[in-house]
Amino acid sequence: MKKHVVVYKALSAQLMERLQAQAQVTLIERLDEQGLAQLREALPSAHGLLGASLRLDASLLDLAPHLEAIASVSVGVDNYDIDYLTERRIVLTNTPDVLTETTADTGFALILATARRVVELANLVRAGQWQQSIGAKHFGSDVHGKTLGIVGMGRIGEALAQRGHFGFGMPVLYHSHSPKPAVEQRFGARYCSLETLLQQADFICLTLPLTADTHGLIGAQAFAQMRPESIFINISRGKVVDEAALIEALRNQKIRGAGLDVFEREPLSTDSPLLQMDNVVATPHMGSATHETREAMARCAVDNLLAALAGERPVNLVNAGAWIG
Repeated sequence: MKKHVVVYKALSAQLMERLQAQAQVTLIERLDEQGLAQLREALPSAHGLLGASLRLDASLLDLAPHLEAIASVSVGVDNYDIDYLTERRIVLTNTPDVLTETTADTGFALILATARRVVELANLVRAGQWQQSIGAKHFGSDVHGKTLGIVGMGRIGEALAQRGHFGFGMPVLYHSHSPKPAVEQRFGARYCSLETLLQQADFICLTLPLTADTHGLIGAQAFAQMRPESIFINISRGKVVDEAALIEALRNQKIRGAGLDVFEREPLSTDSPLLQMDNVVATPHMGSATHETREAMARCAVDNLLAALAGERPVNLVNAGAWIG
């Protein structure tokens, strides 16, 4: 008898056919009120879950006594109570690696767009306000040769450092749990304290995960340490930043601008002050949002889930303590 899998993320026809060949599949097309009700109805018989962008806490998962594995179509796992999953021996997997390069592309796109005021000036042209050569009040900042500061030197941080070092001749500063000699050798990067990075970097880029230690890491004190010429980029998680402190720093010109792909609450409220600021480039959590990468992520998640349900250790196992083999 096939195991029951609940899918709450759109999959290509090819991947859906692959799942259906090996499992009984319930597809939830939208996570609206009706979709959540459908999820609750399906959980009691579910052996596997596959999806993203939904917080799966004990109140939901207690409805799933037969659950064996969750395949998250994401690299971040802050939507899951890992201790709870491990205690119940529910395997959790994610999709690292396949989104690294695409997310780093997004980070550098935000660096360029914010420094060169691309969105602001494109809107000026679109509004018919380009009547003469632009003057100093519309000038941007150079990117090449400026200091790139990366907070969190994981896979995406390394990919960002590669772009900055080799593509734009940028000196690289980084802060992480520990020094990484291979990164320093390859990119000429220098490990430093967070305080030093905030004080010296022209571009301050967050690429670290959301954990209890990083929640609210960048707040009023951190923004006070940055220079007025600094540009702040966040492609990690919104809750790593105190958004009110960021807004205050931008209003008071403590920093020059911000490129943001993530926010404390998503979608971003239409009345957010961030949307009223010309020196902010805000994008809709699109870091990995290309056709190629999203398909690769979904394929990776399907691989993970089918392996776990077949009793094979998945490649991208998050909570090794849950694996009983």
